[in-house]
Amino acid sequence: MPLSNLFRGICMIILISVLPIQELASASPFNQVRIQPLTTPPQSPAFPPPVSIDTSTSLWSKICNNIIQSIWTVPESQRKAVGDQSGNSQFPPSKYVARYGNDVVLRFKIRNVEEAKALSEAVNVLFLDVWEFTHEWVDIRLAKDVVPSLLGLLPKSLEHAPTPLIDDLAKSIYQVDPSGRRDSSYNPFSLTLRTSHESKSNPFFDDYQPLNTIVHWMRLLGDLFKSHVRLISVGTTAEGRNIPAIRVGVHPTNSERPSGPRKTIIISGGSHAREWISTSTVNYVAYSLITWYGKSYSVTKLLEEFDWVFIPTLNPDGYIYTWEVDRLWRKNRQETSIRFCRGIDLERAWGFQWDGEKTRSNPCSESYAGDEPFEAVEAQSFADWARNETKDNNVEFVGFIDLHSYSQQILYPYSYTCVITPPSLENLEELAMGLAKSIRLTHGEIYGVSSACEGGVAVDGSVENETIRMEAAGGSALDWFYHELGVKYSYQIKLRDTGSYGFLVPKESIVPTGDEILSAINYFGKFLLSSSEVETGLSPSSFKADHNPEAQQKEAEETVQNIQESSQDDSLEKEDFEEEDELYGWSGDWELRRRRRRR
Repeated sequence: MPLSNLFRGICMIILISVLPIQELASASPFNQVRIQPLTTPPQSPAFPPPVSIDTSTSLWSKICNNIIQSIWTVPESQRKAVGDQSGNSQFPPSKYVARYGNDVVLRFKIRNVEEAKALSEAVNVLFLDVWEFTHEWVDIRLAKDVVPSLLGLLPKSLEHAPTPLIDDLAKSIYQVDPSGRRDSSYNPFSLTLRTSHESKSNPFFDDYQPLNTIVHWMRLLGDLFKSHVRLISVGTTAEGRNIPAIRVGVHPTNSERPSGPRKTIIISGGSHAREWISTSTVNYVAYSLITWYGKSYSVTKLLEEFDWVFIPTLNPDGYIYTWEVDRLWRKNRQETSIRFCRGIDLERAWGFQWDGEKTRSNPCSESYAGDEPFEAVEAQSFADWARNETKDNNVEFVGFIDLHSYSQQILYPYSYTCVITPPSLENLEELAMGLAKSIRLTHGEIYGVSSACEGGVAVDGSVENETIRMEAAGGSALDWFYHELGVKYSYQIKLRDTGSYGFLVPKESIVPTGDEILSAINYFGKFLLSSSEVETGLSPSSFKADHNPEAQQKEAEETVQNIQESSQDDSLEKEDFEEEDELYGWSGDWELRRRRRRR
């Protein structure tokens, strides 16, 4: 018998003699760890399933374990099983428990418009934090003691509908939070371009990085690759910070080549501060294009034909706040009419079809759009920068990709309505499906494709196609760049995952997610190079000329009537759409998509 086990037996004999019977069970080493299975949806192969662990360790057990470790030098890998658990990442410290200790994330599956409407109203009444939603499900974060109140406001069909995605939010945040991690896996980044043994890429992508590290890293890239990299600012924040960005591109020196407006593509992330994976993905794509210039023919061609503006986070104030105070902060940090409710949702603060009336009276709402369009400082300054680039700096924006998380979707305009058809719908759909395919071929992940308006919770089968959403739909950057600035290929891409981790995607997914979007960006650039229409572009005035809601609504109704009168090839066409659904993860009403495509 090993001496350590003998000593442990002696400890237990002493423990029995000095402790009351009722305390013995909790002190027993065999009762220190209890595994409690969770009811969770199927996990992605890339992610290990979360496990809920409960511990209770008496003072005497800790003393025994410490003596064993000091005498027999227990390996580090085994110490966590028998030693003091206060330093283990499985057990969050008090600051995490105080803020998130009673919170859970639940998923409600929605089957009809009535359920969606009831859930939307309950969310507004209880001021709940909607993490994400699609046409099939809604993920909601709330305190455990609020769950009965929520269920009491829902119809009978939803009372037993919620599925727990995260049942211990404090522990989940602590496990993936670099600033709080105590285990040996966290190595602070140092400025270098050497390859990491862990990820076989730059060590910058071994973990999430704070803003000051990101800015130093961007400066390093600018200093090392002066021929095609420049650090710029695309605006300012409510707290007075610059919004840093990298402009990447190689301008031709051939004087015989005609010099027109420089075609430029924007790739942005971090509008919502808690979506760290979007910030890391912008950085990953930027680094890949920068370092592959001159080594890859296709990348070299893309940098010669286009300028690329990479914006890691449009919300620096909020991003810093997620590192220092609240990991799940969403909005910017701008003051509002209510002193203790700071922040405006940058995704709902833009001027085109702003509908902030729904949240005007509630600055505490996670989707608060401000009291007027462009009240958010970051949205206004970024819009001013973009307008100035086109007006004074001979720039033509031909692409806009706004990265978010989560739910794995590729969304195109419009966000504010499903009634109005975007002028370049066919091209938007064609490119979006190509992006989804390039992502799928990288690591096998499936990204759905739909218009942003179809990201609503539920769509019925009526002509009006009523859409119930969990938050306002207007005032999005996607619609503004597409309609106001005339950026023909504008998309919002929601990254990994589909709910297993939500906004808390582990660091191990940084590189795979970056690889997927890098493949999509490569396809995006090649598509634009092969498209003759990108040479002429579309002016904002052409969008506005086509944007006649009354005329388009009348035309849509006439089209529906014609479809109802002649439906001899309905079944064949529906089969085509069902094949698209299976291949590309389409969501929404196939009849609506057919009506659009026939126009």
